[in-house]
Amino acid sequence: METRSISLVQISFEDVVLLGEKVTEIFYDELFAIEPGLKKMFKGDMAEQRRKLLTTLALVVRSLHEPQRMMEPMKALAKRHVGYGVEPSHYTYVGNALIRTLQKGLGDRFTPELQQAWVEAYTMIANIMKSAAYG
Repeated sequence: METRSISLVQISFEDVVLLGEKVTEIFYDELFAIEPGLKKMFKGDMAEQRRKLLTTLALVVRSLHEPQRMMEPMKALAKRHVGYGVEPSHYTYVGNALIRTLQKGLGDRFTPELQQAWVEAYTMIANIMKSAAYG
């Protein structure tokens, strides 16, 4: 990723964090609206799941300038997700839910340039994870 794209994602993420748990609620609402069948994969405490999502997003976003810092945790996470029934196509649903969440959460601040930066970041992570899980 280019430095400008990394900066855009990192700066906007600070606004996302200010939304707190609301952002993760929006995310899962969007994910299940896109693909209702995924809801059955989440059998545990959704509050805990939402916290894990935000923690993982923070690791990824804050490591974009040093991607090697996130490689092993993301690879391990991808392998665990296979055990939960995650398929390669699910990464598209997650990416779409993330973009829709950011659009709702950031409103007018979610410019086309910012959207492209987030798409780049998500695509990079999804490719790392899919390669580790299915490659």
